[in-house]
Amino acid sequence: MKTKILAAVAVIAVAIQFIPYGKDHTNPPIISEPTWDSPRTKELFNNACANCHSHQTTYAWYSNVAPVSWLLARDIEEGREHFNVSAWGAQKKNEGKDAAKEVREGEMPPWFYLPTHPEAKLSDVEKKELISGLEKTFGKEGAEKED
Repeated sequence: MKTKILAAVAVIAVAIQFIPYGKDHTNPPIISEPTWDSPRTKELFNNACANCHSHQTTYAWYSNVAPVSWLLARDIEEGREHFNVSAWGAQKKNEGKDAAKEVREGEMPPWFYLPTHPEAKLSDVEKKELISGLEKTFGKEGAEKED
């Protein structure tokens, strides 16, 4: 019985590799970028956030293995939908003013991202620098936009 279950799991594991979702590792062209308050903010953002919030995603080897590829594709799609610095001003929804709050509260980068992306693990000083830079670049959450 255990052999049959293991064999079935192995067959399923191989079969799902042929599902194409999550295997397109092309990045759309960069349409526009925000005017960063400093090169340091852009550097910290690129290290900690750009894989999901820009069109500059770097795909690791495991992004070719289902079901991990599916999860990554979904996270990148969702990240770009909410906040995408490579389509700045061109997308309808952009939560730039929430970016500093998300970092401050520990929501971003997500805990499950950090083990495979050590460059995204910010020191306390780097985290403060990034929060300050994000606020200077995008504004603060709750701030009213002047027309």
